[in-house]
Amino acid sequence: MATPLSVLTRNRDFRRLFAAELVVFGADWFVMVPLLVLLPELTGSGVWGALVLAADTGITAVLLPYAGTVADRKDRRTILVAANTAALVATSLLFLVQSAATAPLALVAIGAVAVAKAFYSPTASAALPNVVDPEDLAAANAVAGSAWGTMTIVGASLGGIVSGAFGPYVCFAVAVAGLLAAAVLTVLIRRPLQAPRDTSTPAPRTWHALIEALRYIGTRPRIRALVTVKSAVGLGNGVLTVFPLLAGLYGAGALGAGLLFAVRGAGALVGPLVMRRVLGHRSWLLPGLALSMSLYGLGYLGVALVSWFPLVLALVFVAHFAGGTNWVLSNYALQGEVPDRLRGRVFATDMMLATLAISVSQLGAALFVDHVDLRVILIACGLITLVYAIGWRAATRNLSLADAPRPGEPAAPSHPGENRSAPDPGRTGPA
Repeated sequence: MATPLSVLTRNRDFRRLFAAELVVFGADWFVMVPLLVLLPELTGSGVWGALVLAADTGITAVLLPYAGTVADRKDRRTILVAANTAALVATSLLFLVQSAATAPLALVAIGAVAVAKAFYSPTASAALPNVVDPEDLAAANAVAGSAWGTMTIVGASLGGIVSGAFGPYVCFAVAVAGLLAAAVLTVLIRRPLQAPRDTSTPAPRTWHALIEALRYIGTRPRIRALVTVKSAVGLGNGVLTVFPLLAGLYGAGALGAGLLFAVRGAGALVGPLVMRRVLGHRSWLLPGLALSMSLYGLGYLGVALVSWFPLVLALVFVAHFAGGTNWVLSNYALQGEVPDRLRGRVFATDMMLATLAISVSQLGAALFVDHVDLRVILIACGLITLVYAIGWRAATRNLSLADAPRPGEPAAPSHPGENRSAPDPGRTGPA
């Protein structure tokens, strides 16, 4: 199996894609943490921060199905560059958020960034197998899976530090510069970001393409299992709305909020790298996914029960070690199951379900954040994830990925009796 270091040193185009993702994710949190601290200061309420988080995930969730269709039909390099440019312009609006009266502009700006991310995320995930050789894909997924965690550490911790020292608007300026750099890195990628398409037959219309992807998912139990797995962690993600309040409870302020987001990112970084070797044992993937979901829920139950801030940080790390592992295991499994022409749409559906779950969780937390003890929200989110994990494992106990091919190999049937050579259900033409 290739190592993360070897795939980075040998593959220039993967380095550029990975570096662009690092910048995009870093800019996201470099903006979000200062903004989550700024809004309660301007408005005197924790609701605005919760609404910003919910808008970020909810808008992304709504747009992902369409964005996935675009990722399968249009040039993926163009989509990535356009998304970075749009996020840059939207982030610039945050300079106008100066008082309680202008706080709604934060929702507008983050909503526009969410639109850009809806197109960026499934396109980047669908493009990854095209910039590496099949034997390098497991290592590349471990590296790519660590990008979000790496830059949550850097973005969140530095966002808290820089915001505390120089103010949030300096953070917004750095994010704008970073997004410009990400667009340049993407332009420099030389490998095509999608497989050649058959242009002799017109591509199906958007809704036909979406229906095709949904039929593909609906007739394959393994795909259904994999596109619902991230929702467990998503439904527990309302915990993020209380991070600034949790830091305040311990007297840690903006720095403490940055540390909470940073250790969250550290767990998401370390999890995929430590668990990389599981990717070589496909029979372990489904049990590993159930275990990762359960550990996330247990971690936040622990956060609610302890009273020492360093231990809180350690438990947040453990929870997101599990969450990062959950993400990379499910991504790798999907890349092995789904053909390139459908990959953007399937990944978009996967991300839509996850982000919709996150949005529901954060909106639910927003309803109660000013009215109940924050530990109640932590316990509720932890229990929801744990119960989901148990139910998901019970529903998938008879499934196995042991007979599935590695990414780049011919697809195997997804359930008994499925014909390998049969066309995908609902296929109306090349995507």
